[in-house]
Amino acid sequence: MLHSQIPADAPWFRSYPQGIPHYPELSGHAVHEMLSNSAEQWPDRIAIDFMGRQISYAELDNVVSRAAKGLQDLGVKPGVHVGLYLPNTPHCVISFMGVLRAGGVVVNYSPLDAERILEHKIADSETDLMITVDLQAFLPQMAHFIGNSRLKGLIVGSLEDFATAGKETEEASRAAGGQAEVPADHTTQFTDLLDNEGDYTFYPESSAQDSLAALQYTGGTTGAPKGAMLTHRTLSSAVDQLLSGSATTMAPGEERLLSVLPPFHIYSIVINTLSGIRNGATIYLQIRFDPKQVLEAIHNEQITVFAAVPTMLSALLAYPELHNYRLDSLKMCNSGGAPLPIQLQQHFKEKAGCTVKEGWGMTETASIGTFTPEGLTPPPGSCGIAVPGVDLRILSLDGEEELPAGERGELCCKGPHMMSGYWKRDDATGEATTSDGYYRTGDIAYMDENGFLFIVDRTKDMIICSGYNVYPRNIEEAIHEHPSVSEVSVIGVPDEYRGQSPRAYITLVPGQPEPTLEEMQEFLRSRLSKAEMIHGLEVRTELPKTPVGKLSKKELYAEVNAG
Repeated sequence: MLHSQIPADAPWFRSYPQGIPHYPELSGHAVHEMLSNSAEQWPDRIAIDFMGRQISYAELDNVVSRAAKGLQDLGVKPGVHVGLYLPNTPHCVISFMGVLRAGGVVVNYSPLDAERILEHKIADSETDLMITVDLQAFLPQMAHFIGNSRLKGLIVGSLEDFATAGKETEEASRAAGGQAEVPADHTTQFTDLLDNEGDYTFYPESSAQDSLAALQYTGGTTGAPKGAMLTHRTLSSAVDQLLSGSATTMAPGEERLLSVLPPFHIYSIVINTLSGIRNGATIYLQIRFDPKQVLEAIHNEQITVFAAVPTMLSALLAYPELHNYRLDSLKMCNSGGAPLPIQLQQHFKEKAGCTVKEGWGMTETASIGTFTPEGLTPPPGSCGIAVPGVDLRILSLDGEEELPAGERGELCCKGPHMMSGYWKRDDATGEATTSDGYYRTGDIAYMDENGFLFIVDRTKDMIICSGYNVYPRNIEEAIHEHPSVSEVSVIGVPDEYRGQSPRAYITLVPGQPEPTLEEMQEFLRSRLSKAEMIHGLEVRTELPKTPVGKLSKKELYAEVNAG
């Protein structure tokens, strides 16, 4: 049982439905042991379904052992860091578990990172080997670093390694720019990596709870990205806590999970890959997000679990043939990665017949923090209550005092799921940690008397307008109510009179008219205060997004600062 410092009268406990434990049982497993345990319990159950190929839990466990042996033959052992630069294919699951089983540390890389960011991560993380695929969107970028960085070698897979659907494979390859030529030097084929008996060497020190399992880099919205150190305890606890919170909904060995989020993002790693494996789910992998393919999978495969980000939900709603698909098999449809606009949540329920649950989490919290349990109807705008084992506090912005229910301050978090710090950045770890060990999230929030959390904004995104604190999310929620608006981002721009003033960037719902600034201001007049009123409006065909698909303000601020 978790020996927690969370007080017995924590406000969110009174909102827990029956069957949800206040303090979760923590397994204490190394991350790769989750797969071994599931393979023992459900050997014949399908673990992965990908482009016509089905892999059972027993087969997956065997392939991971062979990957571990192959990696060890290439020099992977405790202290060696292996990069994953992969799309959402079986290579990603096998490599993640295989590196850990070999005794190494996983470093995840995004194919949308700029060259300078990739170069920084390779050097900072001390990555020695990189696993990727022979697609133009992946291989050439990494091949460039051989001989130009500390990167010593590549392991290169192909879609054909684990797919039988030829047409789907060809389409996916074309979408990624086609196949790339594989370099002859410093390269190992993924299939050759697996060509062994799986007799890997077990390193107990690399499976200990406090040993490093993964380096997960933050988005780098300010300065260079930092590597959050996620231990085996961090990741296994996060999975145990998440499954404790869904104990009344998720049935072990029965769920069908659709995985379409980018596999390098912590949201997908914990929610889809690790929790799916730990719970014996069948994981349906889709290499990229396509509204039609997602709807077909949910309808045809009777998907029960689907994790998304708000922009994906918007795309599904905009799909003209949405009404032809049944989504009522979904037991859990979760939105994370970014705030879920109330209007979008309501529209999805009306049009898709499915209730979207919202949660909050960060890279540093291994993706978990709050959730919305089955049978609980949260107040509008809330992102739920604390996941079992998560301790939340709202502190004043100077960090001096804990605030009562209803008052806005900085959200702080503590629990077994937390990162152990930032890689080689003790200064940043100290700045982000309170004297009693809580992580300062940088989110402005408040909590009501029943423990429901409301994220207001990021401290860095807060706008100071005529001396007032203005929160972009309030403005974005109001603008989302306009019938012409599909997506919206609001930032603060310099204003000689007010200091800063809010400017809105929007995309339009297909077929809806473009509103002028004056028309939008009139629409917002009854919805916003004078300090919150926008003083600029730009309509765009697309808004900047992060690799996981959530709206990004970094590029908008850069445009303003450059202009």
